[in-house]
Amino acid sequence: MKQSVLNGERRHDLDGKIVSLLFYEPSTRTRTSFQQAALKLGALTVATENAKEFSSAVKGETMKDTTRIMNAYHFDAVVIRADYEGAAEEAASVSDSPIINAGDGAGQHPTQSLLDIFTIYEKFGKIDGLKVAFVGDLKYGRTVRSLCYLLGKFKDVEVHFVAPDSLQMREDILEYLKESGIKYELHSDINEVAEIADVFYMTRAQKERMKEGEEFSPDGYRITEALLKKIRKEAIILHPLPRSNDFNEIPEELTDDPRILIFRQAENGLFTRMALLKMVIE
Repeated sequence: MKQSVLNGERRHDLDGKIVSLLFYEPSTRTRTSFQQAALKLGALTVATENAKEFSSAVKGETMKDTTRIMNAYHFDAVVIRADYEGAAEEAASVSDSPIINAGDGAGQHPTQSLLDIFTIYEKFGKIDGLKVAFVGDLKYGRTVRSLCYLLGKFKDVEVHFVAPDSLQMREDILEYLKESGIKYELHSDINEVAEIADVFYMTRAQKERMKEGEEFSPDGYRITEALLKKIRKEAIILHPLPRSNDFNEIPEELTDDPRILIFRQAENGLFTRMALLKMVIE
């Protein structure tokens, strides 16, 4: 998929297919990349943005009934971004069409993890044996949860969770890693892993989900010039985006450091989602 896009090829894998993009939360990268992915494959899209405010959800319609309606309109796939955990699973339980989870509250973001793992693999040519540091708000960041599930499928991966105690990774993921034989450690400052990690996965503070008392200072949880001097030249720095101006986890002035691959990572989202749509629809 990547090569065909870079070569300017016009693909016809999904000619005549129609994809519903049902987004209950604001989204730039995920919604746009899914829409572009469908178009690049020859499919059409019908998009509903901010459906929480502008759909029948306002009238109390359940996710299951909304999904039944999407099936009644004969979409070939439905991509759902929801504002609560388990929404995609609810939709899939009643759907005749493929359901793709484009993020469900603080739960999961599986397509993000696919593009993340692809970006890491592109750089290192492997996943086995890598040391991955997740930094920031790990309690509410759905992208880190999904990537942990994928990392659990590989061998000898070492995971480092860097977060304040109130926003550390939730117990279900820690238990999953333990059952998968993945070594993990908890840290309270990014400097503790600066010289050992192969991958730094930065996250923004999910203020819209935090409860009182969970706010935290960016000190110890962001990239700085001093930290870059400690990070190895072959390491990479990722971020699911958007990065936040106030928390400043990856400052604008450091964007061009060759280890910061956040926009290649975003570009890989297009190629990964093209592949996924082709796989689930054809």
